[in-house]
Amino acid sequence: MGVWQLMMVGGVMLLGLLGVIVPGVPGPWLVWAAVLWWALHVQTGLAWFTLVGATAVLVLDQVVVWLLPARRLRGVGITRRMAAYAGLGAVVGFFLVPVVGAVPGFIGGIYGTERVRLGGHGPAKAATRTVMRAAGTSVLVELMGCLLVVGAWAGAVVMGA
Repeated sequence: MGVWQLMMVGGVMLLGLLGVIVPGVPGPWLVWAAVLWWALHVQTGLAWFTLVGATAVLVLDQVVVWLLPARRLRGVGITRRMAAYAGLGAVVGFFLVPVVGAVPGFIGGIYGTERVRLGGHGPAKAATRTVMRAAGTSVLVELMGCLLVVGAWAGAVVMGA
């Protein structure tokens, strides 16, 4: 697979990661479809193993999201800016401290947005807690699953699959 095709697969995965943050966009499906497209073109054992692993992670991820309480977005004050900073914080945290850094990055993005908006630590901490209870946990679980798949794909590409 050529460099341009790998960049396109990575671009679709990036759209999938953004899709997790944006309501109504099928983020996990885009990430999985990108891995499927890559595996169908590469056709190595590592590529098929990556596809099977991605499928298992994303199915388990959807089961966990389904078991969590429903998202209660109305009246909580979740803005697009907050979602963008939370997602950006999760992605940066994921790569700075591999895998586990996504959680503090996500929460830090929410806290930072609320700190700027509300102006103090106490109100920002309370608002962050409210947001995480309302919708943050399910979004974070879905984002972590997609980040794990993207990380596994990137590792497989680097290993030469």
